[in-house]
Amino acid sequence: MTDIYTQFIDISQLRIGMFIYLDMGWMDHPFPVNSFEIRNQDQIATIHSLGLERIRYAPDKSSPDPGAAASAAPDSASTAATARLAESPKTVEARKHREMLANQQASLLACERQFSQASQTFKHVTEMVHAQPQVAREQAENLIRGFLADMLGEDEAAIRLLSEKAGERTSLHSINVTVISLLLGKAMELSKIDMLELGIGALLHDIGKMELPDRLRWLEDHFTHAERQLYQSHVMHGVTLARKLGLSPNATLLIAQHHEHIDGSGYPTHIFADKISPLARIVSLVNQYDNLCNPGNPALAITPHEALSQLFTHYKTQFHAPTMTAFIRMMGIYPPGSVVQLTDERYALVVSVNSSRPIKPRVMIHNPEVPRDDALVINLEHEQSLGIHRSLKPLQLPKAAYDYLSPRKRLCYFFERGREIETIGGAA
Repeated sequence: MTDIYTQFIDISQLRIGMFIYLDMGWMDHPFPVNSFEIRNQDQIATIHSLGLERIRYAPDKSSPDPGAAASAAPDSASTAATARLAESPKTVEARKHREMLANQQASLLACERQFSQASQTFKHVTEMVHAQPQVAREQAENLIRGFLADMLGEDEAAIRLLSEKAGERTSLHSINVTVISLLLGKAMELSKIDMLELGIGALLHDIGKMELPDRLRWLEDHFTHAERQLYQSHVMHGVTLARKLGLSPNATLLIAQHHEHIDGSGYPTHIFADKISPLARIVSLVNQYDNLCNPGNPALAITPHEALSQLFTHYKTQFHAPTMTAFIRMMGIYPPGSVVQLTDERYALVVSVNSSRPIKPRVMIHNPEVPRDDALVINLEHEQSLGIHRSLKPLQLPKAAYDYLSPRKRLCYFFERGREIETIGGAA
C-alpha cells in the first residue's frame, strides 16, 4: 500500500490544484465531500468563509496551478529561502520541531473537532427518533457516509486516542464502537453497502436504552435478576426503534443481535454461530472491547492491552474466530491508550496505531527535559533501535511519568487518515 502524506498549511496559502481536507462536520460546509482538489477561486473564497485558520492538504495528490503559484510574490519567497540557508543547524532543528509540533497539535484538534461534531449529530438523532424518525435516519446516514468518505478515501487509516474531554458518556461509547467497527470492516474488506449498514447499525446499536430508566442504562454487577432482564430489554426496544426509523433489514438485524455470542451464551435469543450476521459479529466484539475499557463503573476499567488479552483468553468461545483474529491484528498488541515501557526503559503512552502496520505504534514518551506540551509523538516504525518491552498498568508508573503521560481514565477513539504526523529521525 502507498501512504498518503498530509500536512497543515495556513489558509492564506491555498492555491488552485491543491487536494485539501475539510476536518469539520459534513453539514458545516457547502461542499458535497470533505476532501477534494481545488478547481477555482470561488472554492478558495468559500473555504476562507468557513473561519478556518489552518487546513490539511496532500502534496502527493495536489497539482498546483502554475499561474496561481507564480502569482506569489517572488521577492518574499526568495527572502525566506535566503533566510533559511543562513540558519544554523540548531536553529533548523528547533524550527522543524516547532513545525512538527504545530502539525501534531492541529491533527489532534481536527480529530477531536470531528469527534465532537459526530457526538452532536448522534445526540440530535436520539432526540428526533420519536418526533422525526425520517430526519433522524437521514442524519445518521449522512454521518456514516461522511466517515466512509474519509476512511475509504485513503489506503491506510490510524486509530487515534483523543483526550478525555471529547464526548460525553453515551455518545462516547456509540462513536467508539462505530469508528472501530468501521475500521475493522475495512480491514475485513467489506463491500461499501455493508460498510454503510455496519456503520448505521453500530451507531444505533444501543438506541433502545432510550426507553430505559437512566439508572439501568449501564449494566452493573449488583443488578437484581429483574433489573438485569429490564436492562437486556434494550435490544428489543432497539429493534422497535430501528423499524420506526426505517433502517435496512441488515442494520436492524445487527441491532437485534449485537449481544449474541456464537456459543449461544448471549441474549436475547441465545442463537449460535452461523445464525449471527457477519455485521453483528463485528459489533458484538467491538462492543465488548469498549465495555471492558469504558465500563459503567470506571473503577472496573482495564487497560486496552488487558482488554485484548481478556477477549482472547476469557471470551474466545463467544466470538467469531476470524473476526477476532482480524480485530487483534488491526488493534496491535498495544492499542491506543496502552501504557508501556520501551526497550530503553523509558515509559510511554500509545496514542495512535496504524491499522495496516500495528506492531510499531506512535507513542508519547516521558521525557522530563521536554515540557509535556512540547512533547513530540514518536513513530516507532522509524526507530530501528527502539521498541516496546512490556505493557504496564497506569498505577505501575512512577508518579512523575504518570503525571506527564496522563493515562486516560476513559478511552475515546477516532481515526486519522494516512500518516498525518511525521517526526524527525532520532527525535526520541
